[in-house]
Amino acid sequence: MNGESAEEREGRLRDLWRRLDVRKKGSLDMPALKSGLQNINHPLKDADSLISDMLGACDINHDGEITYEEFVRFCKETERQLRTLFDAVDRNKDGRLDKSELAQAFEKAGVMVSNARLDRFFGYIDKDHDGMIDFTEWRDFLLFIPANAPGLKAVFNFYSSTVLKLTAEGDVAMTHQPSSGIGMTLDFLKNSLFGAVIQLVPQPSHPPVPSDTDDEYTTIMQPDIAAATPFDHKPHIIDTPPNSDPHIPTKPARRKTTAGLSQAEPEHIITTPPQLPQLKLTDLVPNVGYFIAGGLAGITSRTVTAPLDRLKVYLIAQTGIAADAVSAAKGGQAVEATKQASRTMLVAVKELWAAGGVKSMFAGNGINVVKVMPESAVKFGSYEACKRAVAHFEGHNDPRNISQPSQFVAGGVAGMAAQAVVYPLDTLKFRMQCETVPGGEHGNKLLLHTAQKMWARNGIVSFYRGLPMGLVGMFPYAAIDLFTFETLKRKMVVRNMKLYNLKHEEDALPGNFTLALMGGFSGAIGASIVYPINLLRTRLQSQGTAAHRRTYTGIADVTRQTIKGEGFRGLFKGLTPNLLKVVPAVSITYVVYENCKKALHLH
Repeated sequence: MNGESAEEREGRLRDLWRRLDVRKKGSLDMPALKSGLQNINHPLKDADSLISDMLGACDINHDGEITYEEFVRFCKETERQLRTLFDAVDRNKDGRLDKSELAQAFEKAGVMVSNARLDRFFGYIDKDHDGMIDFTEWRDFLLFIPANAPGLKAVFNFYSSTVLKLTAEGDVAMTHQPSSGIGMTLDFLKNSLFGAVIQLVPQPSHPPVPSDTDDEYTTIMQPDIAAATPFDHKPHIIDTPPNSDPHIPTKPARRKTTAGLSQAEPEHIITTPPQLPQLKLTDLVPNVGYFIAGGLAGITSRTVTAPLDRLKVYLIAQTGIAADAVSAAKGGQAVEATKQASRTMLVAVKELWAAGGVKSMFAGNGINVVKVMPESAVKFGSYEACKRAVAHFEGHNDPRNISQPSQFVAGGVAGMAAQAVVYPLDTLKFRMQCETVPGGEHGNKLLLHTAQKMWARNGIVSFYRGLPMGLVGMFPYAAIDLFTFETLKRKMVVRNMKLYNLKHEEDALPGNFTLALMGGFSGAIGASIVYPINLLRTRLQSQGTAAHRRTYTGIADVTRQTIKGEGFRGLFKGLTPNLLKVVPAVSITYVVYENCKKALHLH
C-alpha cells in the first residue's frame, strides 16, 4: 500500500507495536495502551474514553487485552478503508491531497467546514508542511479510527475530538474530560458516523429505509454481512452528527427505530420525539478559554484607559458646584456651559498631576488590574454559562440560538455575577483613589492603610457598601452592552456572507476595526443609560475619604443629597471622561476578546 511492500508494512507495524508496548508484556490493556500512546505522542493519548473504545475495536476475543495479531488485523483493515477514502478524495489521482480537493470533498459529504478550520485541519495532518497531504500522513494520523467505512464526517470529528477536543457546542476543550456526560466518545463515532452514507465512496450495502422527512442527517443503515469486519457486528443508526463546527446550525435529532418487525410484515418507521438529556451542573460550565480570553481583554483595556478612569473618579468625588457652569446651563447657554465644564476637567487634570505626576494618573491601577482580570473573566465566562442554561430552559440546548430576550437576561446576569465577585476590590480601588492627595501616601503603603481604615470603620461591611446599587446598575449595563454587541456582530456576519458570497459564518466574522466600532457603540449606550446609578454607587463607596467628605445612610440618602446639592445634572457628573474611558476600553476589550477566542478556536 502506497508503494510499500508486505515486508516493509510488517516491519512498520511491528515497530509501532514495540513503541506502544512500553511495558514489554506482549499485549496491551487499557493502562498499557494509554502509556503507549503517550510514548508516541499520539493525539489520542489524553482521551480515556476514546482509548477505551479503540481498545474494544481491536479486542476481537473480548478478553480486555489486545495481542499483536489483533493489532495487526485492526491496522490492516483500517488502512484499507482509509486508502479507499483517500483515493476517492484525490480527484486528480496524483497520490496527494490539496486543500481544494479536501474542500470539495467536505462539501460533497455535507460537512460544513470554514476556511479557517480547514486550514488548521490541513496544517495538522500535513506534517512536512509542503502544502500537500500524502497517504502516509493521512494514514499515520487516522490509523486508530475503528474501520467501518470511515467517511469525511468521521475523519473530521475524529480530528475535532482528539486534537481540538470540541464540545457539543463547538467549543474547544483544553483537556479531555473522562467523566460521564462530557466530551465525545469513540463509541458514538462507531455507532453514529462510520456507517454513514458517504457520497464519495460507493458502499456495497442495502438501500436505506425511506424516510418521511427531508432530514438528510437521519437515516437507518442496514448492515452488509459480507463486508462486516471482525470488530463491527451490528447495524448503525445515524442520528444528527455532533456539531463539529460551531457555526453549523444544530438540528434536533430524530431517532428512528424499527421494532417488532417480522419477515411477513411491512417495515414501519417509528419516529419518537426528541428528548433532552438530564441537565447536569457540568453541562453549564463553559470552556476555560472564555475566562482566559475575558481576563486578557480586561487587563489590556483597563491599563490603556487607567488615566481616564482616574479622572472620572476624581470628578465624581467632587461635590462642589461650578457656579459659572451651572448658571450657564440654567440660562440655556449650552456652548458656554460646555466651555465651563471643559475648564473644570482641565483643572482636575492639573490637580491630579500636581498630586503625584504620572503615578497619580495611574493611582489604583495595580489593584484595578487585579480586579479587572477576574471581573472580565467571570463576566464573559458567566455569559456563556448563562446562555447554556437559557438554551436548556428553552428546550433546544443550543446557546447560539437563544431568543433575544433570553440573550439580554443572560448578559445582565453575567454582569451581576462579575460585579459581585470583585466588588470588595472595586470599593478599595475607589477609596484608594480618593485618598490620593498632594504630599500624601502612594503605592502599596496607601493601599494597605486604606484597607486598614476600611476594616477598622465597619469590618467586612465597608467593602460591600453600595453593593445592591452596584448590582442594579450592572444588570442593565452588561445586558445592553453584550446584547448590542452580539446583535451588531450577527448582522455584520449575515451582511458579509451575502456581500462576499461566503458559505460559513467563521469566514464572515468582522475585522478588528469593525469590532472596535461595534464595541465602542455598545459600551457608550450601556454606560450612558446606567451612569446615574454608577455615580451614586461610587459615592457610597468613597464616602468619608479625603476627596469626598460627605457620608450617607444608604441609597436613598445619597440620591437625595446629590439632587439637592447639585440638581439632576449632578447625576451625570463625570459622564464625559467616563465615555472617553468606556468607549476605547470596551472597544479594546472586544477586539482582544474576539481575537483571543479566534486564537483558542472558540466561536
